[in-house]
Amino acid sequence: MVKSCWKPSVEGDAGGCVDGLLWYKDLGQHVYGDFSMAVIQANSSVEDQSQLESGPLSSSSSGPYGTFIGVYDGHGGAEASRFINDNLFCKLKSFASESQEISINVLRKAFLVTEENFLSLVRKQWLGKPQMASVGSCCLTGVICNGLLYTANVGDSRVVLGRSERGTKQVIAMQLSTEHNANADAVREELRSLHPHDPQIVVMKHKVWRVKGLIQVSRSIGDAYLKKAEFNKEPLLPKFSLPGSFQKPILSAEPSLSVHKLLPDDQFLIFASDGLWEHLSNQEAVEIVQNSPRNGIARRLVKAALKEAAKKRETRYTDLKKIDRGVRRHFHDDITVVVVFLDPHLINGSSSYNSPVSIKGGVGLPAAAAAVS
Repeated sequence: MVKSCWKPSVEGDAGGCVDGLLWYKDLGQHVYGDFSMAVIQANSSVEDQSQLESGPLSSSSSGPYGTFIGVYDGHGGAEASRFINDNLFCKLKSFASESQEISINVLRKAFLVTEENFLSLVRKQWLGKPQMASVGSCCLTGVICNGLLYTANVGDSRVVLGRSERGTKQVIAMQLSTEHNANADAVREELRSLHPHDPQIVVMKHKVWRVKGLIQVSRSIGDAYLKKAEFNKEPLLPKFSLPGSFQKPILSAEPSLSVHKLLPDDQFLIFASDGLWEHLSNQEAVEIVQNSPRNGIARRLVKAALKEAAKKRETRYTDLKKIDRGVRRHFHDDITVVVVFLDPHLINGSSSYNSPVSIKGGVGLPAAAAAVS
């Protein structure tokens, strides 16, 4: 396999290595401790995007600082997840500058403006690239600032906290994000209450609950064809079109929001796309992190998930690794993992950073193959 390490043109301690379909940053430092990142590609063109930004969280020098983590799991293509990766953090910094603080409202506004701007792009490109209307992305973000973790989420990516139990050496898993997937009873109930006159709002298809029989997530950035009736017509591909029109959006970009006060026993956070959680439970993931060296821990979580994926398909892990992108999607999804360690001394105010850190996961992974003539 070809290995390549590269340094992107970003400030601070950034960089990553590519090994075939795997991208990784084994260990880096953020304002409040260490971090580790990894991405494994399954799709022909990687649809997962991610980033970690540590340092100033606003455009002004006197504004808040801390660490921002984003995991963006695209579907129908990578355009929406890339757009979020290029725009969301900039919007957050802008709103944080206006209010001179990080807050739940700052995150919410950054989400909704990113959504609005992506739908505007879809509208501009509608006649030339109608497929943009069926592209969307889950979006999970966390901001660590002033001893608090702020989270905002649409879709089914997840952040899990590892907290040590006093008096024992055990670490317990605490899920800090709310997911929006139609396979959850509460999500189906929410959809039915929002659309009481639509008996087809959730449909079981291929043994999976889907919104309108099309998509598993009930909230996302993008997916314009399920939010604006103006895109539910030609030149949209027939497989995405709904019979008739609709008056209110079927999917929402309204994020679930939370604030968690970080305690001395809070050891680390695992941010990951659903590709990881399909194969590992929260507790299994937390125990792997707790019982392994920090260096390369995100890669280790990816490997554990791939071993489970291989086992489910009665395939050896060594054989799974030989399967190329595209075909690989039959065994597992793109998987993104960001593990963020929390140093209580740094969390509680004695933190200092030398230079900002800015790193984007998966850069350098293979793009879609060109058509063969």
